[in-house]
Amino acid sequence: MSSSLPTRDPDSTIQRILFLSPKVHIYTVPPLTTTKGYTTTNWSPLLAPTASNPTPAPITTRLRVLETSSSTISSSSPISNSNSNSNNEIQTTILLEDPESGDLFAAAPYTSASAVEAVLDSARFFAVRVEGEGGRKAVLGIGFEERSEAIDFGICLQGVRKVMGIDRDAANNGAPIKGERRGVGGAKGPEKVEGKKGNWSLKEGETIKVEIGGMGVKRKEQVEDNGGQDGESALFSIKPPPQNQDTGGMPLLSPPPSANQVKAERRRSRGPTVPEKGSAADLGFDDGEFGEFQ
Repeated sequence: MSSSLPTRDPDSTIQRILFLSPKVHIYTVPPLTTTKGYTTTNWSPLLAPTASNPTPAPITTRLRVLETSSSTISSSSPISNSNSNSNNEIQTTILLEDPESGDLFAAAPYTSASAVEAVLDSARFFAVRVEGEGGRKAVLGIGFEERSEAIDFGICLQGVRKVMGIDRDAANNGAPIKGERRGVGGAKGPEKVEGKKGNWSLKEGETIKVEIGGMGVKRKEQVEDNGGQDGESALFSIKPPPQNQDTGGMPLLSPPPSANQVKAERRRSRGPTVPEKGSAADLGFDDGEFGEFQ
């Protein structure tokens, strides 16, 4: 499959490479038999002869995501979309090129999210809708050798959709979103919508009453529970001890216990007391004539 790049005016065209992979594998993709999406189960490598090898061999190409900003683009180009005649337009195209000579193998204009679809059973393969000369279309499979390259490719396309406004157009069925303007290449930017401004200032004689957390209600309930007491008595639930007028209003403290009282209290706490030792006569013994117990 071969096609030619569109003719551009070098003075009014700016191109920028958003993504580059030196080597991707190309596969043939059979028609879909389900609405769930593509799987690599029935994919097979695309075989074609090359200049150095006339025997058909699996094709590998270089992949570039090219962003083009131009004021004039040919409408007959295979990578231009329906708005190609407009001025100051941004277009994004996925190019599959020969890794050695740089010749274009296939081009896929990225005008909608369905132009590139990730497969369901692998993170390294994508189904790409390419366009050739005469408006011919086909679906080819591409496979990256490294998972990191496939992730970078998906992030690049996500950024393109954001800039071009593709996701928002799809969500709104292509209709312009209120409050937004369409920019270069279909991109949408914020637009100021001037509305009627209201006057929220207070007029003469108007006041604002603010109640914070129902504090007034709780305070009122406390006063009612205290039986209509004044504020000072209602504030304290326990009244202070009575004051003594003889000491100038200060309450009197009882004197500390004496030493004898402390000892007696200790003896009572220890239990029954043991009688102290006395003389033999006190214990009921007779000293006798010779005073043996003296």
